Amino acid sequence: MLSSAQIPQVWQVAILGTIASVPATIVINWLPNSEATVGGGVMIIGALIAGGLAGNRSIDPGAAGLCAGFLSGLIAVSVFVLTEGTTVAWSLNTIVFFLIAVVVTLCLSPVFGLIFGRIGGWVINTIANFGGNQAS
Repeated sequence: MLSSAQIPQVWQVAILGTIASVPATIVINWLPNSEATVGGGVMIIGALIAGGLAGNRSIDPGAAGLCAGFLSGLIAVSVFVLTEGTTVAWSLNTIVFFLIAVVVTLCLSPVFGLIFGRIGGWVINTIANFGGNQAS
């Protein structure tokens, strides 16, 4: 079994951001006309949190966001398979389309995670620098 010392820090931060984003996504989903999904919430909010956490440490926020984005893609595919996948009539065309959609999802979600991870790291660094400049 892996201990926390064996998991790279980038993945630790990405997992923390992913876990922290689930309650935030639930709260956002309560807003009127909100169609937030868990995968999308992790992709945006989880990557922002992971990038912010990475910005406080000596970790690249983009890498943490990239990992959080990949986790969000896995979550999105898993949620679909567990909810809608049980009711779909799986023909050959449907299976091929699903596999293409999974590949696209797992390729694009890390890109969005990278972008939002960098934004989260930038926000944390900007706030830290703003507070440091005010004290002098």
